[in-house]
Amino acid sequence: MSMCNSVLVVGGGAAGMFAAGTAAGLGCRVTLLEKNGRLGKKLLITGKGRCNVTNNCAPDEVLKNVPTNPRFLYSAVFGFPPERTMRFFEAHGCPLKTERGNRVFPVSDSAASVLDALREWLREQNVRVLPECALEIVTEDGRAVGVRTDRQTHFADRVILAAGGCSYPATGSTGDGYQMAGQLGHTLIPPVGSLVPLVERGHDCAQMQGLALKNVTARLLNGKGKQVFEEFGELLFTHFGLSGPIILSASAHMKKDGPYTVSIDLKPALDEKTLDERLLRDFEKYQNRDFLNALGDLLPSSLIPVVVRRSGIPKEQKVNAVTREQRRALLTLLKNFTVEIACKAPVEEAIVTSGGVRVAEVDPKTMESKKVKGLYFAGEILDVDAYTGGFNLQIAWATGYAAGCAAAKQDMEEEENG
Repeated sequence: MSMCNSVLVVGGGAAGMFAAGTAAGLGCRVTLLEKNGRLGKKLLITGKGRCNVTNNCAPDEVLKNVPTNPRFLYSAVFGFPPERTMRFFEAHGCPLKTERGNRVFPVSDSAASVLDALREWLREQNVRVLPECALEIVTEDGRAVGVRTDRQTHFADRVILAAGGCSYPATGSTGDGYQMAGQLGHTLIPPVGSLVPLVERGHDCAQMQGLALKNVTARLLNGKGKQVFEEFGELLFTHFGLSGPIILSASAHMKKDGPYTVSIDLKPALDEKTLDERLLRDFEKYQNRDFLNALGDLLPSSLIPVVVRRSGIPKEQKVNAVTREQRRALLTLLKNFTVEIACKAPVEEAIVTSGGVRVAEVDPKTMESKKVKGLYFAGEILDVDAYTGGFNLQIAWATGYAAGCAAAKQDMEEEENG
């Protein structure tokens, strides 16, 4: 059989690189268009620069962590599950390790190791990378036949659109892919930030700016006081509100409207009785101090003034004069420290976007457009998103693999039938 035909991939992020390498590995001539000139720019900042490659779990567990259109991803995730992702990177010179919550990272703790493995793989597969900005998909008789860029028009038998969402625009995710898909008649679900920091209604968080709390439980309550999310882990106070892994996950559960409250259990390891005993011991130890100066063993310093003010106990009151009712109020506050949420941070600050190409218009097995033959989608451009923990990158690898396989195999089938 002669060499397979050509494939153009738009977007050199995780999904685009994986689609390009997969199609090339199946014998296609592949050209990857990346307007940054540098591949994987966003990949380098994921997981705080460590790159949470995937989650070491079964494929059905991945789908449980996808709030938007999980059923659409069934074929892709079962076709390329986390186990295969891990095997791929291990085989391409990037040893991995599994951490808390089954999060998988490179042993090097550097996202550059992940990117190096992908770049080397693309080189081995002879993928041609061009630093050009795609402007539109060229079609003939309802079929994708090429891509017009800011420099020229490239023709190919297949086009894979993996241009990302519109989060972190500095990395090149500026929503161009949405525009190109829209021009071809695809319905676009308006993008909103999914994994995104939260803006508080008051100013307490600003007083604690930069404070990271590692072992706390956060619950997200809707306007009716109903709990819609709970997770144990790390959060961060910022000048505008809350961030950190468990807050980003919580944000994915927020519908557009309605007031929300984040309730933080500052001492989740202690039940109320044990925490009360702890308070009594500290109060005994510092009985002659002002209340403001008696909480240093219990809380980080920047949190103390806020807790003291909220407790209603005068800061200069001597600890030995704190009543049982006052201590009870303090205990309740420590187990239920609330932050009123005004809104999500802007979509530009989101790690991933929810929204994009409507999945009903895409074949879930092949990622091919149902509207334009020979056009495939992969990654964040699709209306799918997941919680933190490596699940969003797993979606990128799985959809990139599905699109790359389908584009290449279809070429081969057509050659055989031709």
